[in-house]
Amino acid sequence: MCTTGTTEGGVMDPLAVHKALANPARLQFMQWLREPEKHFDEDSYRQQGLGFHIGVCVGDIRKRSGLAQSVVSGYLQTLKDAGLLTSERIGKWTYYRRNEPVIAEFAAYVRDEL
Repeated sequence: MCTTGTTEGGVMDPLAVHKALANPARLQFMQWLREPEKHFDEDSYRQQGLGFHIGVCVGDIRKRSGLAQSVVSGYLQTLKDAGLLTSERIGKWTYYRRNEPVIAEFAAYVRDEL
């Protein structure tokens, strides 16, 4: 059984996605990242020459969730391993954003296969 979000051939693994979304906090992270401008302050990103197109910083997700940094990092890694998120490291910060092609592939799987 594949334990990551995509198989070696790059095919979405629906079981990994289901497992990743089964946690309420991880599901909420995905919802926040769908429309980050509604849930996070973009001003600090703009001051650094960034924007939400790069993603949302782990620290901002931690603050909003109220969970420990290690828990948030673990949850984000689970979502990334399932293929639902991508990340980019800039300096000492990591930014996460949704991986829309994989989300669309999963939605098609649910629509067509379940």
